[in-house]
Amino acid sequence: MRVLGIVTARGGSKGVPGKNIRPLGGKPLIAWTAEAALASRRLARTILSTDDPAIAEAGRACGLDVPFVRPPELATDSTPTLPVLQHAIAQLGATGDRYDAICLLQPTNPFRERTLIDTCIDRLAATGADCVITVLRVPAEHNPHWVYFATATGELHLATGEGEPIARRQLLPPAFHREGSVYVTRRDVIVAGSLYGTRVVGHEIAAADHVNIDTFDDWARAEALLARRS
Repeated sequence: MRVLGIVTARGGSKGVPGKNIRPLGGKPLIAWTAEAALASRRLARTILSTDDPAIAEAGRACGLDVPFVRPPELATDSTPTLPVLQHAIAQLGATGDRYDAICLLQPTNPFRERTLIDTCIDRLAATGADCVITVLRVPAEHNPHWVYFATATGELHLATGEGEPIARRQLLPPAFHREGSVYVTRRDVIVAGSLYGTRVVGHEIAAADHVNIDTFDDWARAEALLARRS
């Protein structure tokens, strides 16, 4: 299986301005993701998709390929991830560079290891799934068997559609949510218009290893994690 790593990093971040090239632990945020991707044994190539010249320069300094500039209409606050990946696939495909799967790597999840990338790719190959994503376990109090939605009149209905909640925590089935460090999806699924497809497999990681930087509070947590590691 030939897998392309795509690091997505646009300019214009509002939560933490310039976060993709802001120094974390003595190196630009994007460098953490670049190092893990370039150390991967399962990625045939890793490219950077960006609209920003400063991010492109930082990416090249980290060893990433920057084969094209992402157009402005694919770099807005509301731009979904899917068309960004489709654009990259089309740009590379025009030169005859084709892959079986795409591995999305977001710089805002800086602490993934090379082995996590490779494990997710291996699981995609072994399971025949459309997509493998990293996930975190949902705490019991947020399990859908205990979560209610409210109607306009204030009536509560369980997220699962069941009539009553499961009585004891020990009986709750495990529930998970997207973690964000790694998404590996078959190329044909993305081209057809989905980031996930119909068969998704999760790879659980420890909550202690997770940080997703969107705000200055997240940045402070990332720095605290680094301090504990050292």
